[in-house]
Amino acid sequence: MENENKMSLFDHLGELRKRIMISLAAVLVVFILTFNYSEMILKTLVMPIENKMVFSLHYPFIGFEPSGIKQKTLVFTEPSEAFWMHCKISLVAALMIALPVVLSQIWLFIEPGLIEKEKRLVIPFITGGTVLFMIGAVFCFYIILPFAFGFLMTYKTENLTPMITVGKYIDFTMKFLLAFGVIFELPIALLVMTKMGFVTPQKLGKARRHIVVVAFIVASVITPTPDAFNQMLMAVPIIVLYEIGILASRLIKVKPTEQPQPGESTDLEPK
Repeated sequence: MENENKMSLFDHLGELRKRIMISLAAVLVVFILTFNYSEMILKTLVMPIENKMVFSLHYPFIGFEPSGIKQKTLVFTEPSEAFWMHCKISLVAALMIALPVVLSQIWLFIEPGLIEKEKRLVIPFITGGTVLFMIGAVFCFYIILPFAFGFLMTYKTENLTPMITVGKYIDFTMKFLLAFGVIFELPIALLVMTKMGFVTPQKLGKARRHIVVVAFIVASVITPTPDAFNQMLMAVPIIVLYEIGILASRLIKVKPTEQPQPGESTDLEPK
């Protein structure tokens, strides 16, 4: 019976193709809708460069005020730059909105290889993955990007005049939003792996010192600029999220696959 349920390599490739096509179709349908609202989305995306984050000892403790950056509007230097910018905005927005469909297709692809109790994780995987991705993008948009632009655009630039093109700005912003969205998936990834028995909180704790190095390597690869400042902005959240994943995984007890029933004898000595 097991041999009948096994899929060949071509079956796996055919299934993968099917899941990819469904995901692309979902993103394309949403892209058609988001493209009509790309100008409104752009007006929202310029908020981090127009405002800077300020801290206060009084409620609400964190607020925003005009950044004081000399450049008031974004420019474009090529005839097609503005058009492709709207396409990029619409595509990323479509990907975020269609994320539940994409995650469900990923789950359906790996589901045949899971046991029954692992298949119960489908709702936490899709819901948690979507929510954490959105939290990561929002955190980046309201906290990281204003802080990054406030520092990069005002530090030792008194004698300089910025002239940022809309294409460069959108590339910078979108890469950060997507990167932080993916990074915020780390806790749920650790939870799922712990629940499936691939890792334990003890193993995750022992790997902590290696994660610090990995975090900076990943940050150096993902960040759109090579400077150490932006790498720090991304590496530190990775480390913090890893620690959150360890704490959350300790709440999950991986039960042995075989529990001795009452009255049954066992050769194992109690620990």
